[in-house]
This record gives sequence, structure tokens and C-alpha cells, in this order.
Amino acid sequence: MAWFLGLGIAGVVLLALSFVLDGLLEGLFDGIAVLDGIVDGLLSLPVIAGFLSTLGFSGAIVMGTTGLGAVGAVVIGVPAGVLTGWFAYCLSRALMRDSSGAPRDDDLIGASGSVVTSIPAHGYGEVLVHLAGQPVKLSAKSPVPVARGAEVWVERALSQSAVSVRPVER
Repeated sequence: MAWFLGLGIAGVVLLALSFVLDGLLEGLFDGIAVLDGIVDGLLSLPVIAGFLSTLGFSGAIVMGTTGLGAVGAVVIGVPAGVLTGWFAYCLSRALMRDSSGAPRDDDLIGASGSVVTSIPAHGYGEVLVHLAGQPVKLSAKSPVPVARGAEVWVERALSQSAVSVRPVER
């Protein structure tokens, strides 16, 4: 029974480490084309942790409450671990899908705004852009100098907090 409790505890520790070492296992197997997609999902740290902890704890429960022994604990623990691993896989895939409606870089392109801090030629200033009805303050770069208060259009997103703009000519 101690082995099963050890597996269960190791699974919980691995789950905690998966938060800290996010993407480590995926990064280790990054260059292997055969494992592409498999490591990202089925062999991810949360899936392995769920499998190990469920196998361990359910095996310990079976051994402690029934007279089935280690073989019976494995026979019951492995399917329970696979089910938990599959649940962890499905849950992580559902959480990874970005349907939150949060703005992306492509959403910034074409947005209009006004200059808050003047932008020197090929330098950075700040703009206030209205995105989905919300004001968003971003660092901005322009090939030409743009004065404070001028209206600008976003040409491209340089990063999550910086854009390239051009002045609006009317």
C-alpha cells in the first residue's frame, strides 16, 4: 500500500510542478516530429500527474478496503487513472481554446486613436486606441513625427503593448 500512496503523492507533486515548469515536457520533445501533437496533449504533465495520482490513491484505497491485493489494485487503478488522465486532457484542451473574446494583435490593426504623448520620427510615444469600445493606452512608433492630440491609425502590432501607427490625413 505504501507504493500506491507514494505514486499518488508523486502525482500530486508532479501536478504542482506542472504549474511551475509549464511547457517543460513539451520543450524536451520539441524537435521530434513523430511525437508532435502527442506530447502537447496526451503526454503533458497534467495528464501524467492525473494518471499517477489516481492510480496511486485508488490503488491504496482498494488495498486498504478489500482483500484484492496489489494485482487487484492495479486492475482497478489503471482504468481509473486513464479516465482521470483523459479528463485532464479534455479539460486542458477546453481551457486552451481562446474563445474569451480578448483582443488579439490582429484586432488592433486598423483601429483609430489619438496621440497622448508625442511620437518622434522612428521613436516611441503613446496613443489611446478604442478597441471594442474600451480605451487602450499603447506605446506607439511612427516613421514620421506625430504631435500630441493627432488622430492616428494602427498599421501593425509590434507586441502586445506596442503598435506602429500612421497619422490620419484629412
